[in-house]
Amino acid sequence: MNSLIEPETPNRAADRDVVLQLDDVSVRYRIPNERITTLKEFVIRFLQQRVHFQDFWALQGINLKIYRGEIFGIIGRNGAGKSTLLKVVSRVLTPTDGRIRIKSRVSPLLELGAGFHPELTGRENVFLNATLLGHRRREIELKMDEILAFAEIGSFIDAPLRTYSSGMVARLGFAVATAWEPEILILDEVLSVGDEVFRAKCQARMQAFRDNGTTILLVTHDMITVNSMCARAAWLEQGTLQTIGEVKDVIKAYQASNVEDSR
Repeated sequence: MNSLIEPETPNRAADRDVVLQLDDVSVRYRIPNERITTLKEFVIRFLQQRVHFQDFWALQGINLKIYRGEIFGIIGRNGAGKSTLLKVVSRVLTPTDGRIRIKSRVSPLLELGAGFHPELTGRENVFLNATLLGHRRREIELKMDEILAFAEIGSFIDAPLRTYSSGMVARLGFAVATAWEPEILILDEVLSVGDEVFRAKCQARMQAFRDNGTTILLVTHDMITVNSMCARAAWLEQGTLQTIGEVKDVIKAYQASNVEDSR
């Protein structure tokens, strides 16, 4: 049940373009009741109609509008459905019910360094990762100096990735993924990586994107980041939207719920 859903004022949609809209979006997973350890056993039982499923709704009745040029926060506990929501928006998952309308190209950044190879150098991984993101070699070459300067890898850029710390991998992954300004950027906990100085650089780049009209959907457990970067936010709980509105109000409702649950 939506408890504090923000009212849509008559002129709001006219004032700012809606670039992402979810109408009654739901996602259902069907989970076998019995533990089946092999694909062969599953197929046999399925053909014999001996597989019984339990429905699990990861998302239920999600209604949401995101406007051009805003950084919108999504908060909630682990297992609340946040990652499922991002996968639906990124078109990784097709919703069971409902409709999604997207007016701009979505660039999901769900895992830093996805596609990196440990035996390749940092420079070679820049080419590999950027190619997987859809960029041509000439485009990558033109962006290389900017990527290296942002990542601050230094001489390690020509060393194998397996010699990097996790923070170095994260910095290089973020630098590659955000070297090209997207229309809609999906971020899943990626601003929590690295040290404080690097996190400040990441946030500054996100603010610059927003100022240039990029829409950002930000999922994080860090209430300080949400409060500092977002004007609006949503609280997701057990697959349903509990609150949508000004970020301070959403955080207050979420934290109050956590206090009540801990009693």
